[in-house]
Amino acid sequence: MKISNETLTVLKNFSSINTGIAVKSGNRLRTISPQKNILAECSVPENFQADFAIYDLNQFLGAVSLFDESASFDFGDLNVVVGNGKSKIKYFYADESMVISPPDKDLPTDADVEFELSSTNLKEVLRGASVLGTPDIVIQSDGSNPTVITACDIKNDTSNTFDVSVEHQSEVPFKMVFKTENLKMLPGAYNVKLTSRYGLFTSTKVDLRYFVAVETGSTYG
Repeated sequence: MKISNETLTVLKNFSSINTGIAVKSGNRLRTISPQKNILAECSVPENFQADFAIYDLNQFLGAVSLFDESASFDFGDLNVVVGNGKSKIKYFYADESMVISPPDKDLPTDADVEFELSSTNLKEVLRGASVLGTPDIVIQSDGSNPTVITACDIKNDTSNTFDVSVEHQSEVPFKMVFKTENLKMLPGAYNVKLTSRYGLFTSTKVDLRYFVAVETGSTYG
């Protein structure tokens, strides 16, 4: 079978969340961070016929990068063979117990707050956080003005900040705090749902979503 560039991009993104991955049969890829504070899942074009696990996903993707788009993937019982007819790599699976995997049950998607986050706004706030070196991203509203996303340091009242206003206004005040390092979404526009436990970021273009835990200091109402 072939693996699309889109799926390889998703796997590369997932490797920033967890260095390993356990793939289940079907077309749904899921991963969770070792700290259990980020869960990501995506439906991909490929349909995997059996379960398998990769312990070092970055190494595996590096091996795959040795071939061009014509490479084929032959998934066996113990390993996958990647090749283009002239060259090939035999890459052995890991025992699934060696990889931290998400729970089988789905998380609830009901929300206290919901709004659309444009790709431009997401790019701006993450770039602002990177330039200023701020550890936190705060999504908040005072209940009367538009919702604002702020790159800041919540433990430092005099920290530099970067604000982005989004097209959303809440009648209920709220403040949801996230660690900048936990917002590992692929670039793009997202529907954002906020709860007292986590933020759900769902791509508006593909079947891709991230559950990101909120931090201490988050409030609603």
